[in-house]
Amino acid sequence: MRQFVTKIPPKHRALIAATSVFLSIVLLLPSEPVSASKGSKNDSLEIGKRYSLDMPETIDDITPEHALAELAALPEEDLSLNWSVLQVQKGDALSALFKKANVSQQVMLDVLALGSSVKTLTRIFPGEQLEFGLNSDGELQELRYALNHLTTLRVSRDPNGQFVAEELKKDVELRSQFANAEIRSNFWSAGIEAGLSESQIMSLAGIFGWDIDFGLDIRAGDNFSVLYETQYVDGEFISNGNIIAAQFSNQGHLYQAVRHTDGNYYKPDGASMRQAFLRAPVSFQYVSSNFNPRRLHPVLKTVRPHNGVDYVAPVGTPIMAAGEGRVIASAYNNLNGHYVFIQHANNIVTKYLHLSKRLVSKGEKVRQGEAIGRLGSTGRVTGAHLHYEFLVSGVHRNPRTVKLPQATPLQGKDKELFTAQAQQILVQLQTNERVLLAKTMPDNATAAP
Repeated sequence: MRQFVTKIPPKHRALIAATSVFLSIVLLLPSEPVSASKGSKNDSLEIGKRYSLDMPETIDDITPEHALAELAALPEEDLSLNWSVLQVQKGDALSALFKKANVSQQVMLDVLALGSSVKTLTRIFPGEQLEFGLNSDGELQELRYALNHLTTLRVSRDPNGQFVAEELKKDVELRSQFANAEIRSNFWSAGIEAGLSESQIMSLAGIFGWDIDFGLDIRAGDNFSVLYETQYVDGEFISNGNIIAAQFSNQGHLYQAVRHTDGNYYKPDGASMRQAFLRAPVSFQYVSSNFNPRRLHPVLKTVRPHNGVDYVAPVGTPIMAAGEGRVIASAYNNLNGHYVFIQHANNIVTKYLHLSKRLVSKGEKVRQGEAIGRLGSTGRVTGAHLHYEFLVSGVHRNPRTVKLPQATPLQGKDKELFTAQAQQILVQLQTNERVLLAKTMPDNATAAP
C-alpha cells in the first residue's frame, strides 16, 4: 500500500493530504464561534500589499471544497495507475528510461511506431521528465512528456489496447501589463529600464518605425508608454505576449497605435501604422552622407548630385527591400559595385548600391522587409555603406523626407468597431500613465489638472 501511495503524482498526494487535514480540523473545531479581539492582527489587511489572486500553491492554502473539487475533476484512470516520474540524466537514452520504469523495449517500439506525433521522444534532454503510468499488472497505460510550459505529449491506450498520441494544451491566462519610460540616453536603454524584453523593444520600434527614424529622430526627453499582454499558466508567469497599444512622444509629436484583431497596428482613426515603404532599409549606425543635389564627391572632388542617402553599418548587415515589388536589376559594375534595383507600384523605384552580396535575381518578386543583399564596400566608395535611392516617376526624392504611401486603412463596420475599441484601450493606457505619474511625483508637488 505504501508503495502505491508514493507512486501517486505529487499534486494528487497534496490534494488528498489537504482534504484529510481539513476534515480533521473541522472535527476538532469548537461548536461555538470564537470572537477575535479588537486588537487582533486579523482585523485588517496590510495597506499597499499585493494580494495574489492565483491558485493556491501550498496545502495550507487549499480549502476543503477546493481540494474535493480538484479530486473530483481528476481522470479516473489517474488514481488507478502506479505512476513513476523519471528525470533525464546526462547520457540517458529513451531505452534506458523505459528500462528504469520497468517497461519493455517492445512497448517502447510500439510507442515510437506512432510516427511523427511522438518523434520528439527521441530528442530528450537532461533535466526533462517522463511520467510512466502502469496498471496493476505492470503494463504501460499512459506516458506523459512536457513539450513546454503549455503543451504535454500524452501517449495512452485506447479501448482496443492500441497506443494513441495527443497533445494536451493548458489554458493560458492573459493579463495586461503597463510600462513607461523617458529617454535619457537612447531608446534601447530606456526600454530595458522600463522592464521590456529585447523582442518587445524591437516590436515597439517596428510599430512606429514608419513614422520615426529610430537612428536619427530620437531625442532626450522623448517618452513612450506600452500596454502589453503577459501569459500565465496555473498562476505562473510564462512569457510576454503581444503589445496591445502604445504611444510615443517624439520631438513634440504624439504617435499612437492599437493592435487590431488582424494582428496589425492602426492609428486611433483606423489608418494603418504600416506604410508601403520602410523609411530606412537597413539597421544602420549613422548616416555618412545625406541626400544633396550639390554635394562635393569624396573621390572625384567635383560637385555632383548625391541622389540618395548613405547608411553606415557593419559589413554583412542585411539589406531589406523597402517595399513590395519586383527586382528589375541585380548585377555588378565598377561604379555601383553589387547593386539591386526594385520596381514598385505607383512608378516608384528603389536602388541599393555597394553591396557585398546580392540575395535576389532579376525578375524575382520581393516582400517588404525581405533581405535582398548584404552591406559592403564594392564599387567606387571610400568605406563600407549602403547607398539608397528613392525615385518617383524617374525623379530622385530624399528617402528620409519623401511622403510615403500608407497601407490600406480599415473601412466600413470594421473601422467603426476598431475606433470605438481603440478609444477605450487608449483611455486605459493614459489612465495608467496618470497613476504612475502620481506615484512618482514628490509629496510637495501638485499634478497638473
